[in-house]
Amino acid sequence: MNRKNLLIICWMILHGTLKMYGQKPINNTSETKHTISGYIKETGSQEYLPTVSIYIPEKKVGTTTNDYGFYSLTLEEGTYEVVISYIGYQTIRKQLDLQSDIVLNHTLELDLEALDEVIIDANKGVNESQVTQMSVVTMKPSEINDIPAILGEKDVIKALQLMPGIQRGNEGSAGFFVRGGTPDQNLIILDEAPVYNSNHLFGIFSVFNGDAIQSIETYKGGFPARFGGRLSSVLKIDMKNGNKERFSGKASIGLISSSLLFEGPINKGKTSFIFSGRRTYADLLTIPFQPSDFKAGYYFTDLNFKVHHIFNEKNKLYWSNYFGQDKFTGSEEFEEGDDFKTRLFWGNITSTLRWNHQFNDKFFSNTSLIFSNYNFGAEQEEKFDDERFLFKLSSGIDDYGIKADFDYYPNPQHSIRFGVASTYHNFVPQQSKVRITGENNTDIKQKIESVESAAYIEDNWNINSSLSFSPGIRFTHFQFKTKSYFNFEPRATLSWNIKPDLALKTSYAKMNQYIHLLSNSGIGLPTDLWVSSTDRLKPQMSQQYALGVAKDFLDTGYSITLEGYYKKMDDVIAYKEGASFLLLSDLGTGQEVDWEENITTGEGWAYGAELLLRKKYGKLTGWMGYTLSWSERKFEELNRGRKFFSRYDRRHDLSLVGIYKPNDRITLSGSWVFSTGNNFNLPDKETISNANNFPISFPLSSSGGTTSFTTERNNFRGENYHRLDLGIQFHKKFSKLRERTWAFSVYNIYGRKNPFFYFFDDSKLKKISILQFIPSINYSYKF
Repeated sequence: MNRKNLLIICWMILHGTLKMYGQKPINNTSETKHTISGYIKETGSQEYLPTVSIYIPEKKVGTTTNDYGFYSLTLEEGTYEVVISYIGYQTIRKQLDLQSDIVLNHTLELDLEALDEVIIDANKGVNESQVTQMSVVTMKPSEINDIPAILGEKDVIKALQLMPGIQRGNEGSAGFFVRGGTPDQNLIILDEAPVYNSNHLFGIFSVFNGDAIQSIETYKGGFPARFGGRLSSVLKIDMKNGNKERFSGKASIGLISSSLLFEGPINKGKTSFIFSGRRTYADLLTIPFQPSDFKAGYYFTDLNFKVHHIFNEKNKLYWSNYFGQDKFTGSEEFEEGDDFKTRLFWGNITSTLRWNHQFNDKFFSNTSLIFSNYNFGAEQEEKFDDERFLFKLSSGIDDYGIKADFDYYPNPQHSIRFGVASTYHNFVPQQSKVRITGENNTDIKQKIESVESAAYIEDNWNINSSLSFSPGIRFTHFQFKTKSYFNFEPRATLSWNIKPDLALKTSYAKMNQYIHLLSNSGIGLPTDLWVSSTDRLKPQMSQQYALGVAKDFLDTGYSITLEGYYKKMDDVIAYKEGASFLLLSDLGTGQEVDWEENITTGEGWAYGAELLLRKKYGKLTGWMGYTLSWSERKFEELNRGRKFFSRYDRRHDLSLVGIYKPNDRITLSGSWVFSTGNNFNLPDKETISNANNFPISFPLSSSGGTTSFTTERNNFRGENYHRLDLGIQFHKKFSKLRERTWAFSVYNIYGRKNPFFYFFDDSKLKKISILQFIPSINYSYKF
C-alpha cells in the first residue's frame, strides 16, 4: 500500500462518517432541533477557556469546550436551563428558550468567594465519573504555583511527578517515566510543537515557565487517536494567549533565577501578546569568587512569545514561539601562555502558526504550521607550547510539520474529531571537527532524513445516559529512503456509569514510535542522541490495556480513581554492552562508527495499578497518589537473553500533597514522597564481599550500561527514597489588579540523604547525596 492509497482510504472513511452522522434518521419525528454554540472566555483577560462544562440538567446531556474555547450542542425546541461551570470560576445558570439556532458566548469570573466556604455544587466542574476518557491527569497552573519546589522554581514536570503512574528519574531530575516507559517515549507538546529536551541544569529543572502556561494535560493510556508517535504518554501544554483588555505583568525574583512576564492588547479586543523570560544568574554571582587563572560559568535562559489575533468570531490566528538554551563554559590558563577551554550548549526552539476557522455552528477546524529544533554542542580547545588541539561535536534534530484538525458536533450523542498531519525530520546524530597542529583535519557529518505522516478519526459517543464509548483509529506512515512503514493504530475507551457518580472504565490503545533516543546516562543529559527508524531499525510498538473505576463524592469535592494496566512493548532499543553515545572510536584518526552498530532491540513489559484520591476545591485541596508497578525488558544481546527489571522499575511509589488556604492572604503547602529504590548493576562476588560491612549495599554507578564484571543486569535494588517539602506564601493585594507574594519553602526538610550516584573508593562502595535541606525564598509582584 503506498501513501496515495492510504490517504484515499482515510478520506473515504472520514467522508462516509460525516455523511452518516450528518444525515437525518430514517424514522425522524416532527421534532425540530436547533444548535447552541459559542465561545467561553475569562472575564478581564478574554482568554478562551478549554474543557468548560456546558450542561442541560433536564435532558441530562452536555458537552465541553475544545482547546480553543468553542462548544456546540444540538437540542429539540423548548425551554431549558443551561449550566456553564469550570473549577475555580463562578457557575452561570441561564434560562434559554430554544426556538432557533443560537450563538451563546459567555465570560466566566474567578470564584473569589470559594476560599471562604466550601460551595456544594454537583456541576462545579467536569467530574471524573462523567467523562469517557481515562488515564488522564489535568493540573491548573495555580496548583503548580502552590506546591513547594527546589529553590523556589515552580516546575510543571516536578508537579506531575507527584501523580500516580508518573515517576521521577534520579534525585531532583525533571525527567519522567510513565507506566514503565522511558523519557523518549513521552510526547511533550508546547502549543502543538514537540519539545525534544525538556531539561535545564542537567535535568534539575524543566524548560517550561509556569507563569506563561494556561493548561496542562497528561495522558498515560487510553490515548485519543489525535495523538501518536510515542509509546508511554502525551504531555500537552498550552500557553496563555495574552490579555486583550489591559496591560499586565508579573516579576519574580528567586535565589538562582528571575523571571518577567508582560501581556496586553496590541489592538484592544482584537490582538494581544504575551512575553515571558527567565534567566539564572549563578554565573554572574560566582565571578568575583573565582581565581584569576580559572573561570567557569553556567546559566540557562527561557523566552516565550505569543501573538493572538481575532479577525472575526469565526477566524483567529495564533503565533507561538519558544527559545531556551543552557550554556556551560570553563577556561584555565597555565604558565607560558598555555590554556584550556571547554564549552557546552544545548537548547530548543519551537514556533507554531495556527489558524482557527469555524465553518458553522457544528464544524470547527485548526490548521497548524510547526517548527521544532533541538541542538547540542561541545567544544574543547587546548594550547600547549606551539601545539593546538580543537575538537567540536554537535548533534540535533529539525522538524517541519503541518497538520489540520477538525471538530464536528452532529448531535449531543456524538463529538467527532478527525485530521491529518505530516512531519519532515532532519536528524544530525553527529557532526564533528578535529583540528591538530601539523595534522590532517577531520570533518564528519552524519545526516538522516525521514517523513512521518498520519490520519485519524475519533468519536465520543454517548450511547445512553449511562454508557459512553470513544472509538478511534489512526493510520501512520513513515518513510526512510526507500523503506516505508505503514501501521494501523486502533484506540477505544468504554465508560459505564453504574450510578451518576460511579463509573467503570476500560481502554485499549496501540501506538507506534518512529524516532528514538540513544541514552546511557539515565538522567537526561544533553549528550543523548535522537535518531530515526531506518531500514534496519524498526519502529517501537506498544499495546496497552487498562481497567478502572472512578467515583465522585459530589457533596465534598473529593474524587477517587483506581486503574490497572498492562502494556506490551516490541522493538524497544538499548545500547549494547560497553557502547557509548560517541560515534568516533579514535579522535586522532577520525574513524567513524555506525550508530546502528551500537544498539540492540528487544521486548518490554509494564503492568501495575494506580490509586488517586483527590480534592479539587475548597479551602483544603490536594491528593494522595499510589502506584504499584513492574517494568521488565528482554534483549537477546543483553543479560544472556534473559528477562530483567528495567532501571526505573519501582515496586511502590507514594505521594501526599496538601494545599491549605485559610484566607486569601496565606497559602500553606506540603508534599511527602516515598518510592522503592532504583535498580543498578552490582559487581562480582569479590567486590560485593568487600562491601558487606556497610549498613546499606550500594550499587556501582548511575550509568544505564553494564560492565564486564556484572553478573546480572540491574540485579540490585538501591535504597528507598523519601523526602518532605514544606512551603508557605504570604499574599497582599493592593488593589484588584496588583498583588505581591512572598514565598518560603524547604526542599527535603529533614535532610534525607537520598542517593544521586554511587562510586568506588579504595574498593569500598560509596554514595553521593545532593539536595539535602534546600531552603528557598521567592518574591513576585503582579500588576
